[in-house]
Amino acid sequence: MEALIYNFFNLEILLKVHPLLLKGFWMTLQLCLLVVPLGIAGGLVVAVAYSFHVRWLNWLLIAYVDFFRSFPPLVLLILVFYGLPFIGLEVPSLIAVLIAFLLNTASYYGEIFRAGIESIGRGQREAARSTGLTGLQTMVYVVLPQAVRNVLPDLISNTLEVIKFTALASVVALPELLRMGRVAQGLTYNPTPLIAVALIYLALLWPIVRLLSRLERRTMAKR
Repeated sequence: MEALIYNFFNLEILLKVHPLLLKGFWMTLQLCLLVVPLGIAGGLVVAVAYSFHVRWLNWLLIAYVDFFRSFPPLVLLILVFYGLPFIGLEVPSLIAVLIAFLLNTASYYGEIFRAGIESIGRGQREAARSTGLTGLQTMVYVVLPQAVRNVLPDLISNTLEVIKFTALASVVALPELLRMGRVAQGLTYNPTPLIAVALIYLALLWPIVRLLSRLERRTMAKR
């Protein structure tokens, strides 16, 4: 038991490296606050553009969504960070992460929003247009509020996955939580910092998981 505590739950080591873990936590939090809104905004643009049924545009959007949903986000991040310099574009690691995550997450959010928009009956759109609203106003004031409510559990579930994906930023040396945990482990030769990282992620994500479970139960109860 003493060996277990020393190797995995060493409070003395944790106190020594907690500034590194705190720095990584704040970077992860910043990433979440940037990546999630960007992905949602990108997904909304994709879904709304698709809903106007312009054939050539829809083909482009389908190709975009299918491609980036099929492309591993880790490989995409590596290509963006290490590939852009070959065409003369030097980007900081944070910008590379934002670009890669935007391309990936917007495709998933776009599909979720598209499903929500298509769940709204055509009659509601026609009724809104008959009151004098434009197509865009109908989308913003009538369709989207109902669409978001219909797919809210899916949106939260996808956001949960996006937050987990932020750990991939460690491969481009961005000092987020996982990377700083690995740095701390290398300095102390002890896995306690990685256990702390896992517990921080658990504390960060568990409330979202509980919220998702509650929403799913409410959705099932209404059916």
